[in-house]
Amino acid sequence: MAITRDALPELTAVGARDDLRDRSLGRQLRRYGPIVIGVLMALTMVVVAAAAPLLAPLSPSAQYADAVLKGPGAQDRHVLGTDEFGRDVFSRIIWGARISLQVGLASVIFAFALGVPLGIVAGMQGGRVETAVMRCADMLMAFPTLLLALIIVTALGGSLVNEILAIGVALTPNFVRLARSLALTIREQDYILAARALGGGQLRIMARHVFPNALYALVVVATLYIATAIRTEAGLSFLGLGIPPPTPSWGNILSEGRQYIKCCPWITTFSGLAIMLAVLAFNLVGDALRDLLDPRLRGE
Repeated sequence: MAITRDALPELTAVGARDDLRDRSLGRQLRRYGPIVIGVLMALTMVVVAAAAPLLAPLSPSAQYADAVLKGPGAQDRHVLGTDEFGRDVFSRIIWGARISLQVGLASVIFAFALGVPLGIVAGMQGGRVETAVMRCADMLMAFPTLLLALIIVTALGGSLVNEILAIGVALTPNFVRLARSLALTIREQDYILAARALGGGQLRIMARHVFPNALYALVVVATLYIATAIRTEAGLSFLGLGIPPPTPSWGNILSEGRQYIKCCPWITTFSGLAIMLAVLAFNLVGDALRDLLDPRLRGE
């Protein structure tokens, strides 16, 4: 079929629209592809942790004398091999996800609930209240997160509750500083001045105006700190100060397998991969929440 000269502009416009649509689709995939992957990874880990009794093929504490330090796939029932006691590595990693995610989520919630109100009060009140709160936060921030959590767990003893408390206290100063900086910015906005002119009390203004407008940034940072909490829990367990054996966590699986890393690397490899994937997933989820909750990005 011959193409007339009059049809050329129309065909050119159609081709330009198709090219623009393809480039737009490519930009969307580059922007949201990692986010979708991260959300799916995080949801998968949460589901695995919640359904560990159903998904784990064997008991994480059961020892099989005929399958000590067997490699992945050596026997049908041990997909990822066994450790030095003949325990199934796959089952232990699944159960370890429950401990690691539980500590990660609970410690961040604790730090959020403690640090955000203190930071908002410090930013809105100013004066001696701000000085006292921020000097306490500065003293805690003088210690690295892992070191401060290590000191607290050493003093309290290794247990699930003590790990959550230690990591939560270590992360609290970060939320205090962020919430204070957001409050200092928000309190100068016109709607805050209008609320004060209408007779709104300080507590009402903080609860109804300051906290909701600071929430998106706080939630994004909280999501990112879940990854930090998971790493810290793994570090404590690796040092023998986390959940006491035989309860599995990714950190103590890594610690138990380090002496066999040359001859039986699968023990440390798979537990290390679990930690890496969890940290990557929650970092990507933090990016997703930033794109969804930040009004500047939504307006692009």
